Amino acid sequence: MDKVQRVGLVPHRTRLDAQRLAERAASWLTSRDVSVRIPRSDAAEGAFSEYLIDDDKFAAACDVVVSVGGDGTMLRAASLSFSGSLPLLGINAGRLGYLAEVEPENLDESLGRLIAGDYEIDERTVLAVTVNSSGPANGTWWALNEAVLEKEAPGRLVHIGIEINKAFFTTYAADGVVIATSTGSTAYSFSAGGPIASPQHECILLTPVSPHMLFDRSLILGTQEEIKCTITDDRGVVIITDGREIGRLT
Repeated sequence: MDKVQRVGLVPHRTRLDAQRLAERAASWLTSRDVSVRIPRSDAAEGAFSEYLIDDDKFAAACDVVVSVGGDGTMLRAASLSFSGSLPLLGINAGRLGYLAEVEPENLDESLGRLIAGDYEIDERTVLAVTVNSSGPANGTWWALNEAVLEKEAPGRLVHIGIEINKAFFTTYAADGVVIATSTGSTAYSFSAGGPIASPQHECILLTPVSPHMLFDRSLILGTQEEIKCTITDDRGVVIITDGREIGRLT
């Protein structure tokens, strides 16, 4: 791979150990003439002032992105990187490290290999989620793990019509629906009863959440298939991508 000259760092904003590890990484990189950028919204107040950049300019200023935190931070880094199709490296400074695989004691070695171009890229499936709504969720969003349609009010089912490749499949009466990649198969999809898929396997998993119907199994679909979800009642539904609420569907 090509040598890396511009690194984006995305630290967990409130974990002190992650912020300190990011400071160490930034110092190590700049001492080797590597440009470092950190999204303004991901820096603790008063920290990293010399590296800050607006979120919408972050991807264009980086060759690769390094997250410093847990899997949630990795998903946040992914959301900032989609527009530039940037490679991601995760430094684990959190409780879960399924995606953030590099441990803090291996930081210097991993950064050294990164800037030298001594790394391989592991391709992962990403969901493109297009929302047609009059509310703030309208637009196209990206998800590395999953997109979730979830009921807004407790104690009430919602009805979600499903089309696959423009053909009607079913209407779920459920608490929601999870549409996951193979990377996300061990996250919410798994908790909802979905199967675990190898991250090397290209697929999309469609899983209802607590369905009140006889058919409650997950579907395993190809990555080129189009899934259309339509809310068929007037009960509130929110859409969530990679744990981040996008908005209410209206």
